[in-house]
Formats: sequence, structure tokens, C-alpha cells
Amino acid sequence: MSAVIASLIPTFLIIATGWLCRATGFIDDRHWPGIERATYVIFFPALIIDTLSRADLSSVPVVGVGGALIGAILTMALIVLALRPVLERRFGIDGPSFTSIFQGATRWNTFVGLSVAGSLFGQRGIALIAVAIAAMVPLLNLLAFYVFIRYAGQPRQSPWKILHSFVTNPFIWSCAVGLTLNLLLPPLPKPVVAYVDIMGRAALAAGLLIVGAGLDIRRLTRPGLPHFVATALKLFLMPVVAVTLARAIGVEGNDLVVTVIAASVPSASAAYVLARQMGGNAGLMAEILTLQTLIALASMPFLISTLGSCATLFCN
Repeated sequence: MSAVIASLIPTFLIIATGWLCRATGFIDDRHWPGIERATYVIFFPALIIDTLSRADLSSVPVVGVGGALIGAILTMALIVLALRPVLERRFGIDGPSFTSIFQGATRWNTFVGLSVAGSLFGQRGIALIAVAIAAMVPLLNLLAFYVFIRYAGQPRQSPWKILHSFVTNPFIWSCAVGLTLNLLLPPLPKPVVAYVDIMGRAALAAGLLIVGAGLDIRRLTRPGLPHFVATALKLFLMPVVAVTLARAIGVEGNDLVVTVIAASVPSASAAYVLARQMGGNAGLMAEILTLQTLIALASMPFLISTLGSCATLFCN
């Protein structure tokens, strides 16, 4: 699947560029926090708003694809949470490191999903990935927010503060804005559309550069249990669960293949930014992201071909 590999190689190269910028001192350490903040609050929300506001949601199986992906996320979340006592007692994995395993096993890379689905299926593929964004992003951020508060040593907060933090989360309100623009409002003026599009495009490069800047190559050469648990759950088990649920709901053909794409992409660079912002193990998160990106070069073509073909045969 050349389209898959063509989408993943640039992702890895941008991560490598971020590492070089940090390792050589080309970008001073004191500048990275500002880049992280702009990416978290401005660039990522702009990407989500742009994708959701322009997607043709009326022509795709919103309930089928969205429901299957939500079910897959909840399944992965329950599995990781069930593993928490074992990981802590037998392997000494602390709370901040557990948050990285959780994010690595559940989150997804929007950019790779958009690129691969768009390359293979054009506008319909992009519309289906927009459905995935609407279904997955709010849920993933709600789950991640809970895990950070519960396990990353964050101070206990009142229900009101938790609700306020959730509503003001850039990934949450940008989904709400994008869907509102898509469903209720007339098209935006072209200059505004161009502005949001340009800001959204910056998210890919900035997010991946930040991941590379936080990468410790020495630790990545000796991956441990956290790396393997997060990678196995995200890249291999989650696609199987998503396809099983999608078939049960009645999703077929190319729509089913896009479901595989959305479930089999590596975790998102946003996970690293969130770990930095909320007290997680950001170094481990960067290593998991990089390892998953490398493995996905082989696993995604295999899974898309195998699961997509098998599911289509069963559906026929």
C-alpha cells in the first residue's frame, strides 16, 4: 500500500527533524514551550474546525463508522485500565508513565488518517475521517483528562472545575465549533476559510517537531514493556475490534476500509503535547509515538489489506 507508506515516511522524517533541532541546539530549549502552547491552543483546533466544517457528513454512514470507533476506543480504555494494577505492582510503572501507555493505546493520528483515506478514496474518505474526528476526539480527550487527574498526580478538583476544564479544552470546543459550522451555519467567507486552513496545516509540522524534540533516542533503542503494551493494543488489537464492531453494525466495502485506517494509525502527536501540559511522562510518550510510527509503516498496509479484504468477502 504505497499511499500508506508515503503518508508515514514524512511523519517520521518530521519527528527526526525536531530531534535534530533540539539535539544540535538549533532551537533553544526555552523556545519549545511557546511552540507547544501555540500548537495546543491554536494549530490543532484550527485543523479540527477546518476538517469538520467542510466535510460532507450527509453522504456517509455516520452512526456505523462513528459507533464502531467509539466502541473500539472504550474497549481499549477498559483493557488498559484493567491492566493498571498489574503494571504498577509487578512492573513498577508509575502514574505519569501509565498515562502515556493509556494515550498510546487509545489516541489516533488525524493527519495520517486524513492523508491515507484521502489518497485511497478521495472526498468520501476525507468525509469518513471527519466522522472519526467527531466521534473520537471528544471521547478521547474526556478519557485522557480523567486518566491525568486520576494517575498523573494532578490535584483533586471540584466537579465544576473538571467540567470547566473539559469544556475549555481546545480539542473539545474545536469539535463543537466545526460541527456547528457544518450543520447549522452558511459557508464562511473565503478569507476566513483560508485563514483557518493555513493555521490547521501548521498543526502537522509543529506537532511532530515537538514530538521529535522530546525524544530520547537512547531509550528508544531499548524499548520496554510500556512501549510494547501501548503499541500492541493500538496498532493491532484496536483495528480488529473496530472492524468487528463495524461489520456488526452493517458497515461495508470502502467505508469499512476507512474504519480500518482510522483504527490502525499510530497515536497522535497531540498526546505528547497533552502529556507536557498535564504532568504525564512526556519522554515516554514521545518514544511510544516514534516507535508506533516506525512499526505502522509495515502494520498499516498489512492490516488495511488483510482486514479490509476479509471483511469485504464476508460482507459479500
